[in-house]
Amino acid sequence: MDLVKDVQVLLDDRPQVAAILGLTSFADFPHLAGGLFTYLCKSEVIGRTVRSTYASDARLVETTLYDIAETARRNFEPGGPPVTLLFSRGVHAIMAHRVAHQLWQGRDFNLALAIKAACGRVFATDIHPAATIGKGLWLDHGLGFVVGETAVIEDDVSIWHNVTLGSTLTDSGPRRHPHVKTGAVIGAGAILLGGITIGANANVAAGSIVLDDVPDDTVAVGSKAKLRGPARVAFANPNPNPKGTIR
Repeated sequence: MDLVKDVQVLLDDRPQVAAILGLTSFADFPHLAGGLFTYLCKSEVIGRTVRSTYASDARLVETTLYDIAETARRNFEPGGPPVTLLFSRGVHAIMAHRVAHQLWQGRDFNLALAIKAACGRVFATDIHPAATIGKGLWLDHGLGFVVGETAVIEDDVSIWHNVTLGSTLTDSGPRRHPHVKTGAVIGAGAILLGGITIGANANVAAGSIVLDDVPDDTVAVGSKAKLRGPARVAFANPNPNPKGTIR
């Protein structure tokens, strides 16, 4: 796998970085991920759990590789996917959630919650293991990201720090948290509450409080957020679109 080889080259070239991360050599991505989480969480048990979960499902590895590649593409930082895997807090938080979600789906609820709680303390996030997150989430910075149990995030969504996908506390049933559709962009500090839908390629401006649906390709601004015309930012599709999206 190219990413594993590229990480090995980086660490061989910078022994101090390898020593800080406690990484020497690794046979494959599950071993690399497990070693990284052993360091990040200061827990061999968490590292082994991450390794075994990734080793059990090749699709989970493919999804995480896509997360890493998309984060590197949208984030504009030098170093590409190897540096993104090693140092991006947002990538680490989503990796932890993917492991916890896999355990939750396997009905190992207590272990899933333990991984969520332990990793949440490390990465400053609180993502319920039952929440569904599609591939290609760019979680920039990751700090303060809160996601409720019934939330759904579709593919290629971009989310900044201090974002909440919560409930109104008056909702009940299977849909209490937001559904964020493909390609949406959620700005820093936005609060999305209830079983609302944020449309495909919509933008929610930083600091907005959103209690109602946001249509596709629309920007929502303010507290309570108001609709202000066509969406202007998208990261999901690298090609220009006919609606004049600003890249």
